[in-house]
Amino acid sequence: MALELRHLRYLLAVADHGNFTRAAEELHLSQPTLSQQIKQLERALGVQLLDRTGRTVRLTDAGEVYAHHARSALRDLAAAERAVHDVQDLSRGHLRLAVTPTFTAYLVGPLTAELHTRHPGITLTLRETSQDRIETGLLADEFDLGIAFHGPHLPGITATALFTETLTLVTSTHHPTADRPRPLPAPELAERQLALLSGDFATRSHIDAYLRQHRVSPRITVEANSIQALTEVVQRTPLATVLPDAITHDHPRLTPIPLDPAFPTRTVTLLHRTDAYQSAATRAFTHLTHDLVRTRGYTPAS
Repeated sequence: MALELRHLRYLLAVADHGNFTRAAEELHLSQPTLSQQIKQLERALGVQLLDRTGRTVRLTDAGEVYAHHARSALRDLAAAERAVHDVQDLSRGHLRLAVTPTFTAYLVGPLTAELHTRHPGITLTLRETSQDRIETGLLADEFDLGIAFHGPHLPGITATALFTETLTLVTSTHHPTADRPRPLPAPELAERQLALLSGDFATRSHIDAYLRQHRVSPRITVEANSIQALTEVVQRTPLATVLPDAITHDHPRLTPIPLDPAFPTRTVTLLHRTDAYQSAATRAFTHLTHDLVRTRGYTPAS
């Protein structure tokens, strides 16, 4: 039997689901047909790839090795297909971008607008997710680029510094301390009612570490898993929040208040898989990202 790409996809579907029924549903095949195709693959290779004895179907040792190379082969084939269809004049193209959540509040909008202005034929798929998921997605060829923070990074990920992000206290422009002439001492945060991101944000961990270091017990009145929700709350109440100061650039009703000492800075990076094919759309987006960072005056990465 001649091996075909469908056999690789069938095997990986069963391995991912651990179940023939769910894999067959995903592949739009009957379960007997899928089972027969996998057996044909095993006969052609002369080795058992799946352990069917337990409640969950699992790869055998040989199957693990074969599946690893199968995933790599399918990933490389997909990259080859994109390379063939890549249009160097940027009249069309597609970019898959993943970002950590805070960047949707102040960076994604300007980047998308600039991309559409310069290259209206390029379509964009945007995913907001965790940094770990961005890096595994880049390695699996699910994304072309990611925007997150400086490492440590997974092997095979290349990070290019973009700018330095600074967290700061943010209040409404109508708040009594909005025009204070000096930074707010960290201990005074204990006297403020705060609205903060929930614990599933990496930024919240950064905030909590700062508060612990300076022995501040905050009065957290609101927790939210949405930056937009926080900015809406702060604009309309006496509450303050802690967010990247760049968010206030596009929110005239918000004001950053420096803290003393300041929050430790974080280096924002552009991520890609080290050996990935760089399409014309990917290269164009990389260039415009660096241009936009300079234009908006973000603090250069040290």
